[in-house]
Amino acid sequence: MKTPYDVIIKPVVSERSMDDAADKKYTFKVAKDATKTDIKAAVEEAFGVEVKKVNTANYDGKKKIQGRFVGKTPSYKKAVVTLTDSSKAIEFFEGL
Repeated sequence: MKTPYDVIIKPVVSERSMDDAADKKYTFKVAKDATKTDIKAAVEEAFGVEVKKVNTANYDGKKKIQGRFVGKTPSYKKAVVTLTDSSKAIEFFEGL
C-alpha cells in the first residue's frame, strides 16, 4: 500500500501555478506510475480536502549538452488537482 507521500513528490511552484491556486487548482509532481485515482486519494488524505478533478501530463526528459558531454534531464509526471468549491484551501500554497 502506497502512502500519500509516495504518490506526491513535490509541489510545483511557478507563476502560473500560483495564479491557478486562487481558483483552487494546485500543481504537483507525482510518481510516474500513479493513476488519477491514486493522486486524488493521496491529496485528500494528505491535506484533508475534497478533490473535484485531476488532470495529468507526462513530460519526457530533454537532451542537454554541456561542452562535449551529452546528458538528459529526467522525465516526470505532473498533476493539476482542482478542489471543490466547498473545500478548504491547501495551506502550503497560502504563504507563497
